Formats: sequence, C-alpha cells, structure tokens
Amino acid sequence: QVQLVESGGGLVQAGGSLRLSCAASGLTFSRYAMGWFRQAPGKEREFVTRINWSGGWTSYADSVKGRFTISRDNAKNTVYLQMNSLKPEDTAVYYCAAGGSYYSFNVQGMDYWGKGTLVTVSS
Repeated sequence: QVQLVESGGGLVQAGGSLRLSCAASGLTFSRYAMGWFRQAPGKEREFVTRINWSGGWTSYADSVKGRFTISRDNAKNTVYLQMNSLKPEDTAVYYCAAGGSYYSFNVQGMDYWGKGTLVTVSS
C-alpha cells in the first residue's frame, strides 16, 4: 500500500519560510519522479515543482521560481519543499505526488497522491 504523507504546513507571515516534507512508503521511491501541487480555495489544483528520480533535474512554476526549492533524499524516501519569501497568494493545500514520468508530471499523470498539508500565509 503506497502512502505519501506530507508534513510541515502551518501559518506563517508574508516574507517568512516553511519547509514541507513528504515521506513515501510502499513504493520504490528512487524510481519515481516526485513533486508538489497546490490547490487554493475555489481554484483548481496546479503544478508547483517536480524533481526527477536522481534529483538532478528540477522545474518550477513561474509563480514560485526563485523562492521555492525542491529536493529529495532517496535514502530516506522523502521529498522536501523549501518555501522562502512566502506571499499571501501562496496560501493553499500543498499535495505531494509521485509519477512514473518526469516529463508527464501533471494533475492527470500522477500515480500517487498525498492527502495534503495546509499552508496559510498572512499579510
């Protein structure tokens, strides 16, 4: 049984930082591209960032580029999202996801999803 469990969300003031973690189990972690999506109230789920199996390739949505950093530790079956210079518009539920293909990393293409962790950024 595959599980992706996010942690690290919370309330932070604008300009602050948070680090999200996603612990994976039940899958061969190093074979999967990993990433993060988010969904704000009343909006569709959107791509935030992805990382390939080795950690050598990453990509980011334009809205978070330069502020967020994704990384992974295959020995710990964990992917991280470091979020700096947070803005109120970053407020959302953040979902960890695993996909078999780094190149087809979209909402429809994910194999597994976590249940999400709420990030709230106050102005």
